Amino acid sequence: MLRMCCSRFERLARGRGWQRIAGLDEAGRGSLFGPVFAAAVILNPKRRIVGLDDSKKLSPQRREILAARIRQHALAWRVAQVDACRIDAWNIYQASRQAMTEAVLQLSLTPDFLLVDALRLDLLIEQQPLIKGDARSISIAAASILAKVERDLLMRACDRQFPQYGLASNKGYATAGHLAALRQFGPSPMHRFSFAPVREAQCWAAGATQQTLPLARQSA
Repeated sequence: MLRMCCSRFERLARGRGWQRIAGLDEAGRGSLFGPVFAAAVILNPKRRIVGLDDSKKLSPQRREILAARIRQHALAWRVAQVDACRIDAWNIYQASRQAMTEAVLQLSLTPDFLLVDALRLDLLIEQQPLIKGDARSISIAAASILAKVERDLLMRACDRQFPQYGLASNKGYATAGHLAALRQFGPSPMHRFSFAPVREAQCWAAGATQQTLPLARQSA
């Protein structure tokens, strides 16, 4: 069955009496590098934003345009992040949940209902997890766009610091070029050492240079 991104879930929540409905999503969960980002967005039901959809379906230019409209017209929005060290300490699932929780807690308006992409949060707020929610709910789609745009901005900045990995183009994901760079140069201090390709590259680099990457991270 074809699933369309629409306001159905928001309307159902308002029909049950909820008014401040926040959509939540993350970006960068599968990346090998850097923080995982999450956004929380309370859309204004009186200010429709045309074209909201799963950020992965949109071009970078379209995401930028929509992100500006979301920031301008939403009742409240916030983006939070959890860095690679905490991802390694907790695991990516818990880090994603924490980033979403932080985004909710930082909102300028307290939501009374959450629409969450595939997760349930440890918050005393009524919530509904939605599988593939970023393609079904406009609030979650808006959150996915903000999280993706903010994370891509960081990846472009990190590309200037670590140009050998091609982060501006691969956004930290496990492309052939990124994996080859990991084997050649070893991981940076911002890579996720708990992810298998980074661990393998760490061992590869350690064998080639007789240096250990954990020490590189500690000295960074």
